[in-house]
Amino acid sequence: MTTDLLLRERKFLIQERLRTDGRVLAADLARELGVSEDTIRRDLREMAAAGLCERVYGGALPLAPMAGSLSRRASLAPERKAALARAAVGFIRPGMTVFLDAGSANLAIAEAIEPDLPVTIVTNTPLIAAALMDKTGVELILVGGPLDRAVGAAVGARAQRDVELLRPDLCVLGACGADAEGGLTAFHFEDAAFKRLIASRSRSVLAAITSDKLGTAAPHAVIGIDAVTTLVLEADAPEAEIAALGARGADVVVAKEPAR
Repeated sequence: MTTDLLLRERKFLIQERLRTDGRVLAADLARELGVSEDTIRRDLREMAAAGLCERVYGGALPLAPMAGSLSRRASLAPERKAALARAAVGFIRPGMTVFLDAGSANLAIAEAIEPDLPVTIVTNTPLIAAALMDKTGVELILVGGPLDRAVGAAVGARAQRDVELLRPDLCVLGACGADAEGGLTAFHFEDAAFKRLIASRSRSVLAAITSDKLGTAAPHAVIGIDAVTTLVLEADAPEAEIAALGARGADVVVAKEPAR
């Protein structure tokens, strides 16, 4: 590669590497293409601004998938999310206070909770609250405030004040992207701030992550993988991702294949 490689050719190559390798490192690209790291970092900034990738320390990751409203997301691959839920719901034990954050996998977890399980569930998500309404063993607390329709939950100042009074045994955290180095990330600024707060208030944190989110990042940082107690992944999660996430200190649980 020569130093006069055209900008559009560099960006095309970067996109291809993101697609095939799942990440790029600025130092490696600079050596390969014969340009400075500053040039590559500028390319990555421009690509991130155009919504083509998400910058992380030292390089970039593919942008996390974005699939619309919570009800829309809940309709996608329900059998896969049900398999995740079956693996995750065992961490919700009698007598616990559990925070269920917004997310389509978390909605599946709410649906999988046994109706007579004696547990207190707190949520900021009306769809999750609705899924728990008829479960007589569940004491249900709904965090209030204005609803963010993009998130499908209350995440603003009022909701944050409410969760500052909580000390959950377990927080089941939603995430838009998950990566060993980039951590858990979210698309919306207030949602990320809310998630950071409730995670910090909880004794343990669980995240159920669909495979399409692995090795991707959204614009706003939530928490590092080292702050996650348990990660529940799909049966088809790549071994390299499982190993990388486990090396960051999280207990990684792999769900069984979805029922057919």
